[in-house]
Amino acid sequence: MPDFNDLTLLPFCVGLTLLGLIGSWAAWRRRGVAAGTRGVAWSLLPVSLYLTGLLELVWDIVRSAVSWLTHLIFSPTVWAGVALFGVSVVLYVVSGVARGRRGDTEKAPKAQKSRPASPAGELTATGPAPASAAPAKAAKPSKGSKAKQQDSSEFDEIEDILKRHGIN
Repeated sequence: MPDFNDLTLLPFCVGLTLLGLIGSWAAWRRRGVAAGTRGVAWSLLPVSLYLTGLLELVWDIVRSAVSWLTHLIFSPTVWAGVALFGVSVVLYVVSGVARGRRGDTEKAPKAQKSRPASPAGELTATGPAPASAAPAKAAKPSKGSKAKQQDSSEFDEIEDILKRHGIN
């Protein structure tokens, strides 16, 4: 792509402005003042862009965009990068779906998954747990309502009777 050249663009911008002004004069006569004024505004843009230096900036932006686009289209390494980006997006979405299907199982510790704790003497799939496996309940009544304290004292009495008879 050719580089920005001041000597070439100045006559080009002046020519565009003159053609625009001629068209604006014709529009003024046929369609009125509003159309002619709008045409003059558009006609002055090429020279104003050249004089402010913005035309060179616009030229560089367009040249860079075209260069990037042609590099994107014709480069196999760029297409490999695009493919890898697509694969990473698909894998991310799949991992989110897989996480959603499992639910909260990831958050639970492994010990709780393998065997739930059961009170001593209760029959489970693996048989009754030994009496020493479950900790004995505290003799202190828990803080709460009177009903909870009575229930706990009744269980403590039952537990004491069972211990006296050797049943755990």
